Amino acid sequence: MNEILLPVIFVVLALAVIGSVAAVLVRGRRTPPGLYSSPRDPDDRPLAGAHGSTSTDVLDRPDGVTTDVLVPDDLSGLEDTPAGPSLDTVDPVQGRLARLRARLVRSNNALGKGLLALLSRDRIDEDVWDEVEETLLMADLGTEPTMELVDALRERVKVAGSRNPAEVKDMLREELVKLVDPSMDRSLATQRHADRPAIVMVVGVNGVGKTTTVGKLARVLVADDKDVLLGAADTFRAAAAEQLATWGSRVGVPTVKSDVDGADPASVAFEAVKAGIDQEVDVVLIDTAGRLQNKVGLMDELGKVKRVIEKQGTVDEVLLVLDATTGQNGLSQARVFAEVVNITGIVLTKLDGTAKGGIVVAIQRSLGVPVKLIGLGEGADDLAPFDAEAFVDALLN
Repeated sequence: MNEILLPVIFVVLALAVIGSVAAVLVRGRRTPPGLYSSPRDPDDRPLAGAHGSTSTDVLDRPDGVTTDVLVPDDLSGLEDTPAGPSLDTVDPVQGRLARLRARLVRSNNALGKGLLALLSRDRIDEDVWDEVEETLLMADLGTEPTMELVDALRERVKVAGSRNPAEVKDMLREELVKLVDPSMDRSLATQRHADRPAIVMVVGVNGVGKTTTVGKLARVLVADDKDVLLGAADTFRAAAAEQLATWGSRVGVPTVKSDVDGADPASVAFEAVKAGIDQEVDVVLIDTAGRLQNKVGLMDELGKVKRVIEKQGTVDEVLLVLDATTGQNGLSQARVFAEVVNITGIVLTKLDGTAKGGIVVAIQRSLGVPVKLIGLGEGADDLAPFDAEAFVDALLN
């Protein structure tokens, strides 16, 4: 009896083993790609250095540096995978410019309105010119530009001998455009290099909205068909990295960040640039912590972030975010930052909330650096390239 049952038992055991192996193989084929896959990496390789898994000779990497990526491109082999969040529709640049001009026209614009009212009087005497000068100074135009504008207008009005409001407005427009200087190069250096992405650092004091500006700038670049990666090098402010990652996720842009509180910002910035090189993106945007311009240690650290980034490639653009409502205080901030990290452009926010539009001229004159972007509102797409003539037209509308 045992001789009959023994072969049967062996057959049953063999079938069970074969069934188990087949189940394992089937499950293995349905394993989804890794969580840290790049949208541009079909092999699902994790980023080098993610979670502190590797070391570098350049600097110590913080533990927990990760890249947030929502959905991999290659979904083959996945079954019943829940759909990722829908992405925002980003406004094109031209649409932004038209909307921002309209907002500037409606803003608290004492500069243009005040000047036109003064220069349209029946009689323009010394008292009027004194008021013109005072209006320009109150608008934070600066002493030297104010005197230039007043002298030029006095001469032109005297020669023309005209009090026609339309003619006076044309003269004022031409002189203001000269001061704002349309010849300055306001293009953003975001063109990818042959072997690496363009690298953009965003800096500024506490509370001017740098992280929000980085998120909005990412949208501007996405609207321009750029492939972007964000680096959350603000490791001091609570939830700054998560805030930046949220901005990125809305337009499908990954964010390199550290899960460790107080991680070395230079290390996070280094990892972000490295990830951008590995993933062959067009632009890497680095957000930095806000700092007071009179704190030497913090400013030195900002210089360190830039030096560490440049071990992999020159920083192409350093954008200083300034709050237009701070007026002349913004000038002192700008000078200190320029000394530390060589500012290449200004992002001027809250321009619709101030009557001091002259700050545009004052900043450019003080630093020799152009205003490249302006913000006129709280909306996600309320950031656009600065256009000198459109700005002056909006002031005088």
